[in-house]
Amino acid sequence: MPHSRPPRYREIEASGPPRELGRQIGEAAGEEVRAFCDMALARVQKTCAISREKAYDVARRSGQFAERYRPDLVDELRGTAEAAGVELDDLLLLQVRNQLQPEASEGCTSLSSIARGQGLVGQNWDNDPALDAATVVITRRPNGKPAYISCGQAGLISYMGFNDRGVGACVNTLPAPSREVGTPHYFTLRELFEAGSLEEATQAVRRAERAIPVNIMLTTPEGPADLEASIEEVFVLRPESHERLYHTNHCLHAQLQPHNAVFPELIQSHDREQRLRTLFAGIDGETDLAAMQQILRDHDNHPRSICRHANSDPQYGFWETVFSIICAPAEGQLYISRGNPCEQPYEVYSLN
Repeated sequence: MPHSRPPRYREIEASGPPRELGRQIGEAAGEEVRAFCDMALARVQKTCAISREKAYDVARRSGQFAERYRPDLVDELRGTAEAAGVELDDLLLLQVRNQLQPEASEGCTSLSSIARGQGLVGQNWDNDPALDAATVVITRRPNGKPAYISCGQAGLISYMGFNDRGVGACVNTLPAPSREVGTPHYFTLRELFEAGSLEEATQAVRRAERAIPVNIMLTTPEGPADLEASIEEVFVLRPESHERLYHTNHCLHAQLQPHNAVFPELIQSHDREQRLRTLFAGIDGETDLAAMQQILRDHDNHPRSICRHANSDPQYGFWETVFSIICAPAEGQLYISRGNPCEQPYEVYSLN
């Protein structure tokens, strides 16, 4: 990716009831919202064949699931659509992009740890570098609900980040069976950011009629945890020792592992997991912020490495680490590298 852009993402803050909160986001990030709407379907079509009519049909039908799950969040999207000058259907399409390409929507490496009693969760977000132009950092302060800060594309109802109750989350694609429509993943993630405990976070995912599987790496008041969510079950993984967890893009829970033999491996997932195991084994003591940043910069097997660069893979070789993110809820801070963390510094964004 070119590096003439500013090193920081634009920061937006919004507050109030759902429609007003959405309106503030649409006014502040209208350019990014419209850019994302303009490019979203074309970028999906780079890796799968789907017509515009079919894509919008999936979006509308999934919107009905979203209305049942969290009508207030659909109202927030209405506010964003009105202020940004787009249609609600356009924003619903953004929420279901990963349902349109179920074999792969993002290939990421995530990890969670405790250092000096404080939880950290982070990942490299490996995807299409064109999405950088639509990416912003948003702090939401909804009436009567926890405040939270996230990094992602403008127009999404949520993405990676943390809340003021000590819960942070990062996300990985999990190749496993899916279905065409259901509650969009970003809606379940948004409700998760209203949780104050691992149980509440897990329940936010369990109660959704999910269309796709997903892996959610967490830091919680109870410590690191990982949710491997199929469309039928949610399995909770906890660390066996050293208070740290890691995940790439294949199933780890025993009941889900049979899917690994059926679904194509996503961008060297097993190699990245093995490299994480080696890197963690070399850490004597806690995995603190500096250690986590160093892991996310790792270039073993470059360019198909944890810090991912463009390569010759015929389907996903154009994917890169678009940004690297580490959440530190106890500090109230996000650390984000805009671009590959081997080339760009981690900038600090604050919730407080």
